[in-house]
Amino acid sequence: MTADAETGRTVSPWDVALRLLGVRARSRHEVRERLLRRGFEDDVVDDVMTRLDRAGLLDDSDFAAEWVRSRHAHSGRGRIALKQELRTKGIDAEVIDEALADIDPGAERANAAQMAAKKLATMRVDLTDRAERDKAYRRLAGMLSRRGYDQSTVIEVVGEVLGSRS
Repeated sequence: MTADAETGRTVSPWDVALRLLGVRARSRHEVRERLLRRGFEDDVVDDVMTRLDRAGLLDDSDFAAEWVRSRHAHSGRGRIALKQELRTKGIDAEVIDEALADIDPGAERANAAQMAAKKLATMRVDLTDRAERDKAYRRLAGMLSRRGYDQSTVIEVVGEVLGSRS
C-alpha cells in the first residue's frame, strides 16, 4: 500500500494497476515500471503481475497487435516507427515481428502517399523551379522518414507525388 499523491488515501497496487489498464491497454513492462515508480516493492509488484496474468488482463501479443493496428491506421506510422515504439514499451522482438507482419505493404505505401500528397497540398511551392522542387522533396522525405517509413518507400512515394504535380 502507498498513499495517493492527490488524495492522501492509501492505495493498493492492484487498484493502481487496474486504473492504469482502465485508461488504455498496456504492456507488461509498462505496468510493472509504473507500479515500481509509484513506490511499491518488487515482491508486491510481482504478486500483482501474477494476479493480472491469472485474470487475463495482460497479453503483450494482443497489446502489440492492437498498438500496430491503431497507430498505423490513425497516426500514419510506418514499420520503423512502430517497431521502435513497441521496443520502448518492453515488447519482445519476436512479438513485435508478429504484430508488424499484419501490416499490408500496399496499405503502408498508400498511407505514405496520402500523407505526402496532403502535405504537398499545403506547401506553397513552384515545382518548375528546381531549388523549390528540391526543397519540397527534402521536406516531404523528412516528414515520411520521421513517421517511420523505410527509405525506398520514401523515395518512391515522394518522387511520385512530386511527379504528379509537375
